[in-house]
Amino acid sequence: MAGRNVEKKASIDAQLRQLVPAKVSEDDKLIEYDALLLDRFLDILQDLHGEDLRETVQELYELSAEYEGKREPKKLEELGKVLTSLDAGDSIVISKAFSHMLNLANLAEEVQIAYRRRIKKLKKGDFVDESSAATESDIEETFKRLVSDLGKSPEEIFDALKNQTVDLVLTAHPTQSVRRSLLQKHGRIRDCLAQLYAKDITPDDKQELDESLQREIQAAFRTDEIRRTPPTPQDEMRAGMSYFHETIWNGVPKFLRRVDTALKNIGIDERVPYNAPLIQFSSWMGGDRDGNPRVTPEVTRDVCLLARMMAANLYYNQIENLMFELSMWRCTDEFRVAADEIQRNSRKDAAKHYIEFWKTIPPTEPYRVILGDVRDKLYHTRERSRQLLSNGISDIPEEATFTDVEQFLEPLELCYRSLCSSGDRPIADGTLLDFLRQVSTFGLSLVKLDIRQESERHTDVLDAITKHLNTGSSYRDWSEERRQEWLLAELSGKRPLFGPDLPKTEEIADVLDTFKVISELPSDCFGAYIISMATSPSDVLAVELLQRECHVKKPLRVVPLFEKLADLESAPAAVSRLFSIDWYKNRINGKQEVMIGYSDSGKDAGRLSAAWELYKAQEELVKVAKKYGVKLTMFHGRGGTVGRGGGPTHLAILSQPRDTVNGSFRVTVQGEVIEQSFGEEHLCFRTLQRYTAATLEHGMNPPVSPKPEWRALLDAMAVVSTEEYRSVVFQEPRFVEYFRLATPELEYGRMNIGSRPSKRKPSGGIESLRAIPWIFAWTQTRFHLPVWLGFGAAFKYAIKKDVRNLHMLQDMYKHWPFFRVTIDLIEMVFAKGDPGIAALYDKLLVSKDLWAFGEKLRTNFEETKSLVLQTAGHRDLLEGDPYLKQRLRLRDSYITTLNVCQAYTLKRIRDQNYNVTLRPHISKEIMQSSKSAQELVKLNPTSEYAPGLEDTLILTMKGIAAGLQNTG
Repeated sequence: MAGRNVEKKASIDAQLRQLVPAKVSEDDKLIEYDALLLDRFLDILQDLHGEDLRETVQELYELSAEYEGKREPKKLEELGKVLTSLDAGDSIVISKAFSHMLNLANLAEEVQIAYRRRIKKLKKGDFVDESSAATESDIEETFKRLVSDLGKSPEEIFDALKNQTVDLVLTAHPTQSVRRSLLQKHGRIRDCLAQLYAKDITPDDKQELDESLQREIQAAFRTDEIRRTPPTPQDEMRAGMSYFHETIWNGVPKFLRRVDTALKNIGIDERVPYNAPLIQFSSWMGGDRDGNPRVTPEVTRDVCLLARMMAANLYYNQIENLMFELSMWRCTDEFRVAADEIQRNSRKDAAKHYIEFWKTIPPTEPYRVILGDVRDKLYHTRERSRQLLSNGISDIPEEATFTDVEQFLEPLELCYRSLCSSGDRPIADGTLLDFLRQVSTFGLSLVKLDIRQESERHTDVLDAITKHLNTGSSYRDWSEERRQEWLLAELSGKRPLFGPDLPKTEEIADVLDTFKVISELPSDCFGAYIISMATSPSDVLAVELLQRECHVKKPLRVVPLFEKLADLESAPAAVSRLFSIDWYKNRINGKQEVMIGYSDSGKDAGRLSAAWELYKAQEELVKVAKKYGVKLTMFHGRGGTVGRGGGPTHLAILSQPRDTVNGSFRVTVQGEVIEQSFGEEHLCFRTLQRYTAATLEHGMNPPVSPKPEWRALLDAMAVVSTEEYRSVVFQEPRFVEYFRLATPELEYGRMNIGSRPSKRKPSGGIESLRAIPWIFAWTQTRFHLPVWLGFGAAFKYAIKKDVRNLHMLQDMYKHWPFFRVTIDLIEMVFAKGDPGIAALYDKLLVSKDLWAFGEKLRTNFEETKSLVLQTAGHRDLLEGDPYLKQRLRLRDSYITTLNVCQAYTLKRIRDQNYNVTLRPHISKEIMQSSKSAQELVKLNPTSEYAPGLEDTLILTMKGIAAGLQNTG
């Protein structure tokens, strides 16, 4: 048996070697990392579940590898035979094992990327992917390029940088399918792997690290991957905020120091001012109530207080270190006076609840005296938030706390000025500067919470008010002109519109109570009020009026969100009408934010038309803003997947139209993208660097504008593309039926990955389905239909109309960043796709009379793929990106096994008459008292499916999402 085991072990490595291209470069360690993690895991699997189970995993892997090599459908059937013969417990263990192996493959990749970065071998234009050099934005390289290639002076760069803002908005979109418990273990596996390959490692270190690695791999495998209950909005907010504790809090000052260094290296001997708004953070978690009934006014109050408590706690944990550091006695007279004042008024008794500096601080340590007072206020600020959160009231008076950020900054600025004036600037520029930068970035609220609500909900409230006022008719029936006239009259008047006697439905009370929460909490808790499905100026004025009526002292800026294709087309006219209203123009003080949605526009018209319409809408909106003398900030609602506007950050920013970034860029960071952007210190640093450098570069070196003939061609192609997309998705009578049969869309909700329902309305077709499950379902089957559908018809039309158009398209690809990014992302999606897998789902799950429809779509997939390659001038997919190609091929065999497992599991769930012959149970019993694999079946005792099927299905969904690195 031992001999056979060695042979098997060798064969899995041999398969890896055959599958994966040779080393892409000298510093390519990916295969090595991957093989090490895989070996460790297979040993653990054998120890836990026995040799037979390990051999089954290897057999499945090899069958998958053979399929990937030749793409023969019969290999998929062989895989299916093995998988359907497993009993419930074994089936869960095997799907869990493959899901786990994909997570390990991702970790190997991350360590490889970090390693290549570290040894500085990244050459410009090396390869085109999110983690690559061509899409990278090293801040220092960007500065140097702007100086040397574009002739910008260092001073111009410094001025532009000081005045630019990137606002990253963390949202709870339900696309993070990995539990936090596992994310933390993955982080530790990543650390162990990186340290194992460090140069100066001793044999003892190596042995201990290897033990740690095995322990963490086993701990991750033995953790239940499945969320057994849906998260609440508060859970989502806590999960989002955990990234601040872990990486962002310290990542921001660290990144700003690197910016200082980069400036020094181009001859600027100044630091970025600590109050320059370079990086800001906002959140939708607990504020986004559009279509999510679980986000109530109480939830909004909770998350604001929780964030304030977290912020005060983070500052409080740092303040004693700062007190230790600032032990100097030299200070300015101004400072001495302030310290003496505090000393006179301070209590003489010892503060026993402090760990350090608990006795009265002597006057010879003035900085500690001032910082001691800051510490007292931070302690009270934290405790007051804690009490309000748990009891609704607090016995700590508000004056004992910090209520606004200026109050907090004042003593710190005083310390900074005094140190600089006393000849201690190098000390001032140490931890104190970092602390000042944190206060400027995070304030007292950690993040600013955006509120999002659908325009119809505001209309309901105003309708109830006008009926109550007996205006003779109701707001809902009025024309847009009459609505505006009435809203403006009320906004200019003084009378209160309604009192406590206003008859309210639950929905109306919810909207008004939300405004009440906004009025009661400190104004620095909030950012923007976003109106989804906004179409006209009255939508914006309605929110302005409701804010005033509910006594919001510092009204939130109101941001219309344009999502569907028709809304994007009419957005410039709507915004122009808004700016022509004098009352509104005076209210906004020359600044307006507009949000554009990538998800729903893509679902509505297909990726090509949506991308082009978003581009044109931005150009037109900027023209409108310029005409009225308003500075416009575009807020980009991008998802993680290409179908929802995702893709490499740097390229996404640099491909925006000219003048649309203009030094201020606001963007959503959603779901699994939060982990990819902030899960590790080096990822956090890279994310901040990427956004900052690309925003600067876009402003100082704007991308080329498209030629008129390029525009004309793309306009015509977009019409054809939309027609084809809609003819399939909305007009094909049995499309919805096909979609529901051919994908796991109906089962998506069982993953419990988000607090909001997957549909806006419980009944209805594609229109009511949210963009995330729509994309998710097609990603799972490796068909990615919403991303490419429409492209093929558009390219065919262009080339048929005039054969020279192919040359023009190739020219557009070479010279126009927007077009290039669009095509490159589609090419990447084709590389992740496999119509052979989609065909298996059809064969097993779709009724025979719909097979021809599926076949037609797969033919379209292949035609579109070859047209995309022709346009890009590529012979093979990803030929310009050997690293990404290698990484995808490494993952394919794991994903294929999970796809086949998912398709057959869906068949068993949906078809009660589908019979399978089970072989004997293969997982060995570890503990004599129980069968370890059988125990897994009991984790889900309430499933209405046959034992084990639901968990197997969910594990395949999570594994495929991890393998494709996209959920929705």
